[in-house]
Amino acid sequence: MKHLDRQLSAFQSELTRFVGLTDDESRKVATLCAADVRFLPVEAKANIISSSLVPIQARLDELVAYQAWNDIALASPPHPAVTRARVVVQNYICFVYLKDACFEVLQARAPANSVAMRCAAFLSRGAIRDFRNAFSHANWCYKLDYSGLECWVLADPRSKSGAMRHFDVSQHELNFWQALSRAVAYATYLNLGAESNAFALAP
Repeated sequence: MKHLDRQLSAFQSELTRFVGLTDDESRKVATLCAADVRFLPVEAKANIISSSLVPIQARLDELVAYQAWNDIALASPPHPAVTRARVVVQNYICFVYLKDACFEVLQARAPANSVAMRCAAFLSRGAIRDFRNAFSHANWCYKLDYSGLECWVLADPRSKSGAMRHFDVSQHELNFWQALSRAVAYATYLNLGAESNAFALAP
């Protein structure tokens, strides 16, 4: 967790301003999220685990495989096709897969006002929810200068059709959102993995 804490330290001002963490909390986000999950009541852990049709270990395996692929892609000679593939995979994992698989149920089960609850809520709503919807419905493209993404989302999210609202997401915003997404997911899955195995073995 300390490695993830260090990665997120670059976004300390965003964590305090947008997520609502204190200065102290923003320096150890992954560690605190992991503790929040580790010390959940047994019933809450069982509820999180049982709410997923996919085994928790399989979700952790997917996250680890994604990170390994991302590291390989970053170490490869720069190529536009590889960069575009990274963007698609990274945004799918961080904002589509993990929102449905992790953040929504964590927000509902984590202690009120805990670091895990505040981070999961931030990753499930507002600007990130809009980006997730734009991305998953193919309403996005690169900005002309490749400094971020242009996106479109329904102006009224309650409707099935209607006027679309345009917004931009900068690369810095994406870097922050992706780093937080991975940290919260690792903190959750690593601390549920052992519990999941125990529940599976229980008579």
